[in-house]
Amino acid sequence: MKQVKTNAMRLLDEAGIEYTAHSYTHKHNDPVDGISVAEKMGQPLEQVYKTLVTQTHDNEYVVFMLPVAEELDLKKCARAAGTKSLEMIHVKDIHKITGYIRGGCSPLGMKKDYRTFIDENVILQDRIYFSGGKIGVQIEMDPEDLIRFRHIETADLIKEK
Repeated sequence: MKQVKTNAMRLLDEAGIEYTAHSYTHKHNDPVDGISVAEKMGQPLEQVYKTLVTQTHDNEYVVFMLPVAEELDLKKCARAAGTKSLEMIHVKDIHKITGYIRGGCSPLGMKKDYRTFIDENVILQDRIYFSGGKIGVQIEMDPEDLIRFRHIETADLIKEK
């Protein structure tokens, strides 16, 4: 069966960037959190990234990517973004802001190209996985290609345990 292309895949295709699309089975009531996705895909947690959207105190949206088992440190994120403070957007606003739904939010193909940061430890990975823009679809690619393509900045974003 031919895989349907998502906006994220179309953007990578247009730019001539190499990636591999993966799909996994998702039933209506299955969890959509990143750890569940990594387990379904059989991939190490440190290689599967989630995409989180925040809003600064002056209403700018900023996107952050980090491994699915980690938690954002909002103070570190604010520092990286050069803003006084920021907070996670409400789940109900994800579609309105990004064009995606919870569990299918990709750093590629959002309604606008928001400033995006990825945790600095991404350099330790040869390949990473992230949402392809639809629940049940993951994109695998070289993180350096993603960083160059989207002009993503690296920073220390993870909350200390």
